[in-house]
Amino acid sequence: MKPMAVAEDPVRRLDTQKIDNAVKQEMEKQSLVGVSIGVIQNNSIVYVQGYGLANRQTQTPMTSKSIVNWASCSKPLAAVRVMQLVQNGKLDLDAPIVDYLPKLPEHLQKITTRQLLCHQSGVPHYANGFIFPGKYPDASDDRLDPLYSLSRFLNARLIFEPGTRMEYSSYAYVLLSAVIQSAGGLPMQKQIETEMIQPLKLNSFQLDMEYADQPNWSVGYRVVGGDIKAQPDVAHYWKHGAGGYKSNVEDFARFTLAMMQYELITRETSQTMWTRQKLKDDTETVYGLGVRVDGGDQSLRIWHNGSQEETKTQLVFYPEKKSGVVVMCNTYDCKTAQVISAIEKAVANGRNE
Repeated sequence: MKPMAVAEDPVRRLDTQKIDNAVKQEMEKQSLVGVSIGVIQNNSIVYVQGYGLANRQTQTPMTSKSIVNWASCSKPLAAVRVMQLVQNGKLDLDAPIVDYLPKLPEHLQKITTRQLLCHQSGVPHYANGFIFPGKYPDASDDRLDPLYSLSRFLNARLIFEPGTRMEYSSYAYVLLSAVIQSAGGLPMQKQIETEMIQPLKLNSFQLDMEYADQPNWSVGYRVVGGDIKAQPDVAHYWKHGAGGYKSNVEDFARFTLAMMQYELITRETSQTMWTRQKLKDDTETVYGLGVRVDGGDQSLRIWHNGSQEETKTQLVFYPEKKSGVVVMCNTYDCKTAQVISAIEKAVANGRNE
């Protein structure tokens, strides 16, 4: 398939052959089945391309149209929606979440939205605490309602006092999705659609529902005992902002570009989101509000990765350099950071020649 150039670099045309070679070398080194990438330069998506296979059984190639789970790269999108609500005066980052969810169990009531965003809530992740189910009193039986999803872990005890540690938690982002729904006054998915997806025209973006002969769907794989095995499809819709979304790489790159260009929230609000958060004892962490943050000033690097049974993803961008890279892979064993590093080196080498 002919590579798709979305926009040309205004300084010098991108050396796409070097990028292709770099990705293919990483795929061979890591035994990856399918990879799709997007490259951003000078605030433009300059290259998107797929490599390998979306489905080994049918020999369907991976393309820029192949649908892949975002996994935890859904978290930055949820965070941007939070910051939109903050801008509009509908949500206070430092108010207790009981203000938005008044029937929460007592142990969750004093957590703030900021603490959910920066993983300082004490809510456990999947396997680092004792998970006890419990139904939120106002929850319906609509499985697409974040309040319904809370039933999986609502009575799980906190693993630390909020604000005293940073420990990654997807359950915290399921709870955050319920806060977003309440503060925004509309179903979570409706808010995402009207305030983010439609403005950006992300036509392939969707909740990760059960597979039903969806066009362009990418099968997930895993290396088991030296063999590559197809993985059963898992519907992650219930996670919402924790890891419930999927799209093709074109839309994944488009969302990343929108964050870079302050299309969904202002520059000032973005800088708040990109500020490393501190614990109560003033210790600075590696996490901002929904994103990981490295460096500073001209070298500021914003990123997040995602991992689920069928996928590995990562988005990286440098706001001051106006550049970024996104990667989606349908092989669980993928080391996305190595793929991104190879692409960045290929881009730099192409510039230097």
